[in-house]
Amino acid sequence: MSGLAVAGLGFAAMLCLIALRMPVGLAMMVTGAAGYISISGLSPFLNYLKTTPYYLFSSYTLSVIPLFILMGALAERSGLSTKLFRAAASLLGHFRGGMSMAVIGACTAFGAICGSSVATTATFSRAALPELRRYRYASSLATGTVAVGGTLGILIPPSIILVVYAITTEQNIAKLFQAALIPGLLAALFYCAVIMLVVRRAPDAGPAHTAASNRERARALFAVWPALVIAAVVVGGIYGGIFTPTEGAAVGAIAMLVTCVLQGTLSWDGFKESLLQTAETSAMIFAIILGSEIFDAFLALSQLPSTLAELVVGLALPPFAVIATLMLFYILLGAVMDELAMILLTLPVFFPIVSALDFGMPADEVAIWFGILVLIVVGIGFTAPPIGLNVFVVSSIARDVPIGTIYRGALPFVAADIVRLTLVAIFPGIALVLVRLLN
Repeated sequence: MSGLAVAGLGFAAMLCLIALRMPVGLAMMVTGAAGYISISGLSPFLNYLKTTPYYLFSSYTLSVIPLFILMGALAERSGLSTKLFRAAASLLGHFRGGMSMAVIGACTAFGAICGSSVATTATFSRAALPELRRYRYASSLATGTVAVGGTLGILIPPSIILVVYAITTEQNIAKLFQAALIPGLLAALFYCAVIMLVVRRAPDAGPAHTAASNRERARALFAVWPALVIAAVVVGGIYGGIFTPTEGAAVGAIAMLVTCVLQGTLSWDGFKESLLQTAETSAMIFAIILGSEIFDAFLALSQLPSTLAELVVGLALPPFAVIATLMLFYILLGAVMDELAMILLTLPVFFPIVSALDFGMPADEVAIWFGILVLIVVGIGFTAPPIGLNVFVVSSIARDVPIGTIYRGALPFVAADIVRLTLVAIFPGIALVLVRLLN
């Protein structure tokens, strides 16, 4: 049996194992090991295992993942999300739809600290949904806003997804963070525009409430300024080259811990829960990374990535047509599959294809631009039916709201995401402008 045939069977077997509820990392590991052995034999595979896991996990770069997760966990346990929402609501709540816009603003600020979409969604489901209901916001608008607001946890740097992409494709993490900022802020603006359109068509969906006094606004803003300073220092320090992303994550985690302790907002139990959450999430991500590494080695032996790249280049299709096809595939796959696993599974196949095409840009800029496109598509996958993970997170907390209502509220935002994806795909400069200015 040829290597390509083995690769095809490997993909099918892995998807079947995932469908049977096997953990994604383990499914990739088992399938990759079986494929590797079938092509090269048991002894070469054992020799591969002697060194690869050690060198993979001893990488200094990987330490950025648990540090950013810890920073977000500490912020979540300290009640920062509630403070951010109240501060944004004090500024915007007196506008029609303003409370929903406050969710988007608070998620944007929290995303600069957290880096996880699911954590951001769960946090603001608990912090913002009760307030939105108290002010009689429509269930579809309230839950849909929280679901898409959670995606800002990965769109606004730092982003765990971008770190994994950078490690997998051997790109510069700082440059990817720079490239993600403008598309991430554009997402927040687009979401606010969608809210304005929704409440214009249905004013009762997002009624305004009494404006906060200047004293109330000052008090709300004072409560969140330390966290905003930490976010600015971390992101600004990385952008300015003052420290590496790993150093920035360490500075952010320590600063967040010190701030929470000094403000008295983090209990001892909360601190232990933060450490446990960090360990569990990091272990899950590292298991998927190891499984992906073994599966990628199997694919490399099968020569599937290089064969597909040569095939696509030989078809002489316009490069942007290839990108459009890949993005459509990502949207469809992201609606039914775990986003992190989807990226690690497809990059070994798709990245060589994109790298072989001529977009009139240097290869490193193409890699960064493609990473931002993938990031946007991952955000769409978090809210798109039939398995938008953020929608299920909101549904698990707002149990009295039908999941169809949440999807109905999220779909206008998904449409805005597709428009944003199209703009960034057609105009790569949207993502690359900061990279070009700062480097």
